Amino acid sequence: MSVRHPIICVTGSSGSGTTTVKNTFEQIFRRENVNAAYIEGDAFHRYDRAGMKTELARAEGEGNNHFSHFGLEANLIDELGAVFKEFSQHGTGRTRNYIHDELEAAKYGSTPGTFTDWRDIDTGSDLLFYEGLHGAVVTPTTDLASFVDLKIGVVPVINLEWIQKLTRDRNSRGHSQEAITDTILRRMPDYVNTIVPQFSKTDINFQRVPMVDTSNPFISRTIPTPDESMVVIRFRDPQGIDFPYLVSMIHDSFMSRANSIVIPGGRLDIAMQLILTPLIKRLVENRRRAG
Repeated sequence: MSVRHPIICVTGSSGSGTTTVKNTFEQIFRRENVNAAYIEGDAFHRYDRAGMKTELARAEGEGNNHFSHFGLEANLIDELGAVFKEFSQHGTGRTRNYIHDELEAAKYGSTPGTFTDWRDIDTGSDLLFYEGLHGAVVTPTTDLASFVDLKIGVVPVINLEWIQKLTRDRNSRGHSQEAITDTILRRMPDYVNTIVPQFSKTDINFQRVPMVDTSNPFISRTIPTPDESMVVIRFRDPQGIDFPYLVSMIHDSFMSRANSIVIPGGRLDIAMQLILTPLIKRLVENRRRAG
C-alpha cells in the first residue's frame, strides 16, 4: 500500500460485471478530477490467442484438461506484482493492451487476439486502476493484495455469472454455447483455487442475486435485469462505514449482517457512487497532502 501512489483494483471472473463497476469508477474520476492510470488484467495474460490455443492443445495432450486463463501459469502474475510494487513506490511502471475484437484492432492498429507493445504508464497519475481476474491474488512469490489500497470484488451468484458470460460470449463474440460451456468446465478448478480466494481479501464485495429462476443457466436467453435482482454489499472492515446514512439514502435497502447491506439491483449505481466516492477522495487527498 502507498499514500503517495495508491492502487485500486476491481477483480472478478469473466462475465461477472467488472466492466460495469469500472465504468462507475471512471465517472467518479471525471467528476472529482482524478487522473487515473489504467491496467487491464488481460494485458498480463502470458499468451496471445494463437499461443493460448497451442498451450491448450499441449496441456490436453499431457492429460491436463483444466489449463485456463484463470490459472496462474497462463498469466504474468510476478510481472504484474512487479508493476504494482514499482507504481506504489515511484508512480511508474509498464503495461500493454490485449486486443479482443475488430473494434479494438482499429483503435490500436493490430490484429484481434494479439497484444500491443509494452508502454510506460503515464507519470503524474493520482492513482493506478486495475480491472481484471487477478488483482488481489496471493502466490508463494507475489502478494498482489498487499500493494492495493482499495480492493473491490464483483461476485454475482454463480448461475447469474454463467448467464452473463453465456449471453456476452454468444452475442458479442460469436461463440457457440457448447464452446462456452467447455470453457466454464475447463476453468472450474482455477476458479475455485485462484479466483474465489481473492474475495476474502477484497475490501468491498458487490454480489448480485437474481430474484427470478436461474436454476438452469444454460437454457436462459436473457440476463435478469437490475430490477429483478438484489445486490449484497459486504465490507471486510465495517468500521467507519455509516450504514444508517446508506440505508436512508438508498431506498428499500436494509442491513443483513453487521458488515453487509442489501440493496435493490436498480440502485447499484447510486450505491457505488455513495460508497466509493469518499474512499477515492480520501486516497487522492492523502496523496496530495503527502506531496
